[in-house]
Amino acid sequence: MIITKQYRCIHSASCQCSKGHLSEDAIFLVFHNLKWNPKLIATLSCVCKWFDDLAKRVLWKEFCRTRAPKMLCDLQSTGSHVVDGNWRALGKLLTYCSGCTKGGLFKNIQNPVPGHFVYQTRFSRTSGKSFLLPQCRTDVLYVSDPCEHLDQGEEGDLGFFRGVFKSFATSKVRKMLISKGANLHQTEFCPYCKAKLWSMQQAKMIPQSASCRLGSYEDYIEYFVCLNGHLIGNCTLLPLSDSEEAPELE
Repeated sequence: MIITKQYRCIHSASCQCSKGHLSEDAIFLVFHNLKWNPKLIATLSCVCKWFDDLAKRVLWKEFCRTRAPKMLCDLQSTGSHVVDGNWRALGKLLTYCSGCTKGGLFKNIQNPVPGHFVYQTRFSRTSGKSFLLPQCRTDVLYVSDPCEHLDQGEEGDLGFFRGVFKSFATSKVRKMLISKGANLHQTEFCPYCKAKLWSMQQAKMIPQSASCRLGSYEDYIEYFVCLNGHLIGNCTLLPLSDSEEAPELE
């Protein structure tokens, strides 16, 4: 019987891995057989700094490649080995609807909406163009379908959506935000990477085509972009009969 060599965790004297742990190769094979289960990766990350570092460098990267292979291939087509904001942030963005706290980012929400795990979400590059002003549509933005939170009292039917830019540092959206002198949010941060946020509504950079794409009221849509190019947004959805008749604006 071949026993895999164990390695002592050197990050902390109080680490739970005082008796050593399996090699990276062994852990890689375990999670490969577990189909890169994101909940288990997140659990492993909480064990110690060594496991957290391994998850950031390897496990979340493989999860992202498996969950959204075409999107990842496009995001890395410029030659970058690490997606903006790191792999864990992208893995969380692919699987987690952030919801909203009371008095948080979104002004139209009076009651908190808890965040939750999402088993499957479609991200679309074509849909992303609807969230960009015409002069910025050479940028590449992937946006999810809205996660529907229905019957939210006075707020009605809410939709939360999220997205990610390709090469945000060189994007036209970022250049326009800077040229407009847009202010970063003073108290709230990106729920995926903890970076500061720009309000696209405050910068007057939300096109009408965004509400048409989402099937939402034009006056009740808001989204933010963080310094790493992650997008988070919220809207009030039209009744189904109305949203089916909403025109598509490009």
